[in-house]
Amino acid sequence: MKKLLASVATVATLTALPVAAADIIVVAHGQANDPFWSVVKNGVTKAGEDTGANVEFRSPETFDMVQMSQLIDAAVNQEPDGLVVSIPDADALGPSIQRAVEAGIPVISMNSGSDVAKELGALLHVGQSEFDAGKAAGEKLAEMGGTKGICVNQEVGNVSLDLRCDGFAEGFGQEVTVIPTMNDPTEVQSKVRAALESDPDVDTVLGLGASLVGEPAVEAVKAVGREDVLVASFDLSAGFLQSVADGDAAFAIDQQQFLQGYLPVVFLALNAEYGLVPGGDVPSGPNLVTQEAAAQVIDLSAQGIR
Repeated sequence: MKKLLASVATVATLTALPVAAADIIVVAHGQANDPFWSVVKNGVTKAGEDTGANVEFRSPETFDMVQMSQLIDAAVNQEPDGLVVSIPDADALGPSIQRAVEAGIPVISMNSGSDVAKELGALLHVGQSEFDAGKAAGEKLAEMGGTKGICVNQEVGNVSLDLRCDGFAEGFGQEVTVIPTMNDPTEVQSKVRAALESDPDVDTVLGLGASLVGEPAVEAVKAVGREDVLVASFDLSAGFLQSVADGDAAFAIDQQQFLQGYLPVVFLALNAEYGLVPGGDVPSGPNLVTQEAAAQVIDLSAQGIR
């Protein structure tokens, strides 16, 4: 009887022991000091807190696919319980991602790469269809009266951003010119202003990032006194949302990047502990935030959640 009780006590003690925390590495192409990616990182951090997983967020110092592939290779060498990656360039990153899959590491892609994730072996993708989001923005801007547009691309070569401009052109159905810039708000403002001054027929501006492009685009429009120009932007920032609320911008396109950081970590933690994983991709957007809704999400954007 004593042996039986001792055995029961031992089983109870073992059952009560906490399960080892999952080790999950996130490798993104955007830097955590970028306002957009800081929200993604906030989602990653919150997921680690909620699940108890050990999570690391890594990214290259600039948009650098060679460095990013090296970061993925280094993560694979650590043999984590899960790997989260963004895939802005499948040709450059594909071999490293496939190496992770071949090593038996569960991979989930987020933000960019929805069109290639499955063929590279990822379990699923959390994000939005960039082409469809651009198309929805183009259709809305055409509906609002736009007739000639520019798409301001601050990261040419990032397939996801290129797809946004392509979708915008199709949905807009009018002439669209892509304006390439660097990740520099001052340069963005200068180039948007130059485009507006050189061609008075341009009446629509689509930015691909709220703080880096959307906000300086609004300032450029004000500087040239063109109240007829429609300005919309992908993603959110407190400043751009205020412009939408004030009527100085048309709308923002929210892909809910907090979810892109949060959900893959939660899914991989559940997979490591229970073998549970969703059966398909999870669309985090797009949602158009217009003037009526802008004021409601300004505070959340300032908090790094929206």
